[in-house]
Amino acid sequence: MDGPVLYRTPDGRVIAYHHDTVQATSEEAARPGIVFLPGFRSDMQGSKALFLSDWAKAQGRDFLRFDYTGHGQSSGDFADGCIGDWFRDACDVLRELTTGPQILVGSSMGGWIALLVMRAMPEQVAGLVGIATAPDFTEDSILRRLTPVQRDTLYREGQIEEPSQYSDLPYLITRKLIEDGRRHLVMRSPLRASGPIRLLQGMADPDVPWETAARLAAHIEGDDVRAVLLRGADHRLSGERELALIAETIHTLPDVIGS
Repeated sequence: MDGPVLYRTPDGRVIAYHHDTVQATSEEAARPGIVFLPGFRSDMQGSKALFLSDWAKAQGRDFLRFDYTGHGQSSGDFADGCIGDWFRDACDVLRELTTGPQILVGSSMGGWIALLVMRAMPEQVAGLVGIATAPDFTEDSILRRLTPVQRDTLYREGQIEEPSQYSDLPYLITRKLIEDGRRHLVMRSPLRASGPIRLLQGMADPDVPWETAARLAAHIEGDDVRAVLLRGADHRLSGERELALIAETIHTLPDVIGS
């Protein structure tokens, strides 16, 4: 696989990305492109991103995947990052590297970032597919589960570490992440859909309760917002059945958008 392309922002950030464009008929070219937003401490080399890259090529669809700053092959240190930084990365990528409205596909934290982009740049978002979407997780998941001792350490020392079931390395939780996340919450104020929304959620997800998808679907103001609950599926949603459903969900969105 060829290496990523590097986009240098005006303020010096370097965002690594792959943008697969295809020769398409005029009818196919009218379909919106697809942009994948990875999760917390994940990157564009994850199983869902690579699966969708191959699927999009086979379907003749433009597909863009990228690394937030402090993730993967982009510049910066993960410990210095926060929701606002990664939201800014996503906005810059969408604004500078795509043309016309796109379908955003956000995994876990990437779903939260996608919702922020939709709120800030509705004209650039044709539709949104959330995969185990984790809106406001810094406030409603991380902060809520911390013990009083952990909270004291976090605010006194500026960071704590928590074990991760997805990596040998612990999760680094910073005070900056928590405080900045509080400035970017999406479940505490109105959130208007700028296109069809599909929220795919495993009912055996240990990180994001399935009720979160139901609450988010009820919270978003729009005519075509649906939560799809998958019995027995976990947070990754990267099994053969789940990947096929993600692809089918993306495949059918342009029909809805064009209707």
